[in-house]
Formats: sequence, structure tokens, C-alpha cells
Amino acid sequence: MATRMRTDAMIPIAEKIDHVGFFSLEMWGGATFDVSIRYLAEDPWERIRTLKRYIKKTPFQMLLRGQNVVGYRNYPDEVVVKFVEKAAENGIDVFRVFDALNDVRNMETAIKTVKKVGKHAQGTICYTISPVHTVEHFVKFAKNLAELECDSICIKDMAGMLAPKPAYELITALKKEVCLPVHLHSHSTSGMVMMTYYSACQAGVDILDAAFSPLAWGTSQPPVESIVAALKGTPYDTGLDSELLNEISQYFREMREKYYDPLKLIDPKAERVDASIIVHQIPGGMFSNLLEQLREQKALHRLDEVLKEVPRVREELGYPPLVTPTSQLVGIQAVLNVISGKRYSIVPKEIKDYVRGLYGKPPAPIDPKIMKRIIGDEQPITGRPADLLEPVLDKIPDDVKPFIETEEDKITYALFPQIALEFFKKLKAKGAKVTIEPEKKAELEEVAALSAAVAFYSASIRETKALTLTKSKPTQSMWVLAARQSITERGA
Repeated sequence: MATRMRTDAMIPIAEKIDHVGFFSLEMWGGATFDVSIRYLAEDPWERIRTLKRYIKKTPFQMLLRGQNVVGYRNYPDEVVVKFVEKAAENGIDVFRVFDALNDVRNMETAIKTVKKVGKHAQGTICYTISPVHTVEHFVKFAKNLAELECDSICIKDMAGMLAPKPAYELITALKKEVCLPVHLHSHSTSGMVMMTYYSACQAGVDILDAAFSPLAWGTSQPPVESIVAALKGTPYDTGLDSELLNEISQYFREMREKYYDPLKLIDPKAERVDASIIVHQIPGGMFSNLLEQLREQKALHRLDEVLKEVPRVREELGYPPLVTPTSQLVGIQAVLNVISGKRYSIVPKEIKDYVRGLYGKPPAPIDPKIMKRIIGDEQPITGRPADLLEPVLDKIPDDVKPFIETEEDKITYALFPQIALEFFKKLKAKGAKVTIEPEKKAELEEVAALSAAVAFYSASIRETKALTLTKSKPTQSMWVLAARQSITERGA
């Protein structure tokens, strides 16, 4: 649901969210960019501009995968630079920059560009548990980020494994030795998160990530209303308005029940506590991918074998944190090892590239036997992976150029050539990319509201059979009337 929510669904509640007083609102980047053009037929750049018209006080935040930008591989520096410049120009204020391997070389270009355009650079530690990932290891990495003039440090606990005591120790050390604001991002997967958050407060954490309660818990964040209530009257009182938070939550509660649940966009498994993650360390998104891969192979009954294989593969590959894209790499290799019956008999190209060093430097050395089995006597690279990449922005094919209308389009194509071209063609066919005269905007916004209501209402009809239609096909006017009724009922 986090990636499938349409911009139209965000607009009605945007202004109220803006009045809460949050440090920031993460509303872009990560997987949302890819999904927007792949499934929603929405221009991700337009989402920033649209929401900026309604949210004027709260800074916009995005998740930036360092040299991977919002994709799943490294891109040339020119793409990273241009992407950050355009994201800032369109309205992103806080850039949470991370690298799946905590390789600072893969974050340098992005962070330096964020600083150059005058925005908030948040250097991110991907938290994980292994023999090499100690407090000292993380603090050393944070000092490297501080040297790049980051404005804050984020602890990104993507699998919800950070326990209260380690959280206290890590945050205390960061506050003492790095002297930057610390932002904690954790998930509810293991069930420890509320205890961890309170321990983080005691250690001096500055910012906590949360979600509104209808969309919280499980593989999501803990609920903001609960955090605000729990901290009230303590030295860590947020001062946020609980009544306003509950009012906003009611909007998402109704949206979830009436619109998203019938469309099957929430898997009940994702909302449960799964303490086994403390052992296998598999984040929610990766777990979903494993299930899908095994389902396709008709091997779902071998899930336990795969869960045992994941930690083994991770150790052999140098203990990479399990976050995009390394989580996918480790997961796919674990599935192949189990399904094939012979470990590493099938090795995807991406794993070979990882072992060659094309994703960056692993936290620990790769098992020499495994390395030899995968790349033979070939020596892995020792330099920065992006230095091997050629510029691409000026190499757009002639048959694609007619579909490129803006600098943003050029960046989108550089990131996802195939799906971007399909997306541009669809927009062109619909005549969506047109210049709108100012006096027409109000009229078009009303049409957009009606379109959103039609989508909402028709989905309700399809899924709940709430309306009995006559044998004759409904006319357009009937749909408009239904849409208006829907708008009135929702108070929009």
C-alpha cells in the first residue's frame, strides 16, 4: 500500500498533516519512484510539485539510495548529480542518503550535491547485526559521514532488529563522538520497537520515524499517536496535538477500509509481529519477495530451508546489511541454493557483479572459496565502482527523444529506460503532457477530484457490489452523479 497509494488520495488530508508540526514528511524516493511510472501511470516529479501546493510548512523528505539513486544498480555521477539538483528544485528538502553496504564511497557524490544545492543531507547508517557490525564500526562510519558535512545522522533499522540496550549504546556513542542530530528509523516487525524508541529517547535521540496508526505496526513503523501519548508529560514530550493526529488517522482508517482493503493491497502477514526476524534478519519487503519466488517455483513448502540458508549466504558474502539491493541479491541466491539442490551451482549476474566489487566493498571479506567458485581467478575491483561507469544522459536514442520533454524526463529515462519509455508513450497517447493555462487550473482540479471520486466509487462497486446496476449500461452522467455523492459523503 505504501507504494500503491495515488497522489489523489493524499491531497484531501495534506493540509492537516502540514499543521501537525512534524520534522519532515517522507513522501518520495525509494521504491515509490519506480512504482509510480510502472503501475500508477503517475509522473513521480509531479507528485512533489502537487503536494507542495498543499504542504507549505513541513519539509519534504526522500529516501536516496546513494549511487543507486532510486534504482537497483549504480548510476554514473552525472545522473546522481542531476537527479539531486532536480529533486531539490522540485521541492525535496531533506535527503536521507544511504548505501546498502555502508560504503561511504557510494554516498559521496549524492551528499556533496545535496550540500551544494543547500538542502539537508542526512547521512544514513544501515543497521544490522553481525560479528563485524559493532558500535565502534557504526561510529567510525558516522564520522566518515560527518566529514562530508552531513546535517544529521540516521540509524536505518530496516528490519526492526534494534533492541533497546544496543539502541541506547549506539545513540549515546553517536551523540558523544559525532555531535550531530540523530534520527532513528525503525520498523515494528520484531515487536521491540516501542521499548527501543523509549530507550532511544533516554539516550538523546532527536527525531523518531512513525506512521499513522491505520498504516502502522507489522513491517511498518510504530503509530505516531501512541508515541505522542506515551511521551506526554515526560522530558521527551513532543507537544504534538493528539486530537489533530486522531483526526488525520480517521481519514486513513476510512481510506484503508473502503478503498485499499477491497483491492487486496495489504497482506495480513505484513501486519503481524514476527520475532523470528531477530534470527534470520529478513526485512518485510525481502520476505515478501522470497514468498513470491518460492510460490512461482511451486516450492513454498521449502520456506524454512530458505530462511536457514539466508544467514549462511549472508555470512559467505561478507555480512551485507539486508536492504535494497543487497537483500534481493542474498535472497535470490538463497532460493537458488535450496531449489537447485547444489549450493552456488546457479549464480545470477548480479551476484557475480557483487563479488567483483561492482556494488561496493562488503563489510567483511567474502569467503575465499565462495569467491573462487563464483568468479574464478578474476580479481575484484578495489576502486570506487561508479568510476567505471560512462555518462548516459547525452546518449538517449533518437527514437526516444520525441518523448522527452523535460530534464526530469531525461533523468527518469536514464534510471529506468524500458518502463520509462512505455510510461511516456502512455502519457503521450492520453495527451497528458500539456501546458495548462492558469485560468483553467481550477476547472481541471474539479475534474481531477471527480476522476478520483469515480475511481474510488467504481472500485467500491466492483469489490463490494454495493450498487445493483440495471441491465442497461450506466451513462457518464450516472457516474458523475455517483462521484458527486461520493465526494459529499467523504466531506471532500
